[in-house]
Amino acid sequence: MSLWIKICGNTSLEDALMAAEAGADALGFVFAPSPRRVTQAQVAAIVPQLPVAIEKIGVFVDASLDEIAVTVGSCGLTGVQLHFEAAPELPAKLRERFGAGIRILRVVHFDAESVADQLARHALNPHLNAVLIDSRTATATGGTGMTFDWVSARNTAFADAGSLKLVAAGGLNPGNVAEAIATLKPWGVDAVSGVEAAPGRKDPDKVRAFISRARATGRE
Repeated sequence: MSLWIKICGNTSLEDALMAAEAGADALGFVFAPSPRRVTQAQVAAIVPQLPVAIEKIGVFVDASLDEIAVTVGSCGLTGVQLHFEAAPELPAKLRERFGAGIRILRVVHFDAESVADQLARHALNPHLNAVLIDSRTATATGGTGMTFDWVSARNTAFADAGSLKLVAAGGLNPGNVAEAIATLKPWGVDAVSGVEAAPGRKDPDKVRAFISRARATGRE
């Protein structure tokens, strides 16, 4: 299966179209406090102008079922990324409301001592499509520009994921994505700050280089 590539933190139609044309599989839109935060109105204006086949994923932090559902409906999203300690029943409720067509991602912040247990729990949830492994700082839950320990993650999470699809995130950029893929062998990768010219504004050269190098390494 081809490597799944998501370019997150999009704030404009120009950036979203550029990433789509560069070959991204999915685009992320952040509906949470962040330099990359967007509104429902912004995304509702962008999504209809994007290719139908590309995934449009909303990133949510501390959001309720109703908040997420309204945003998915008004913006025409095809996926939801739960970037917080969501209630275990939330994915099931989202699946019940939107059916099999919506992709549901759960985020785990890497910790060598707890990640295996967290993944074991998520593997039992039939409503999750994938789990995104991200880094974390004291002040930010995503878009940190910081990598986690890939060797440790390979040994504690990625080596024994079973059927669970894992997406590597956290500090990925054109210069290190090949190493990350070679080390972790993830199902997918996700980039935010590593492909930006400034927070919320993409660098076209970085986006194209990131996708090109990820694709090339994913085929090896």
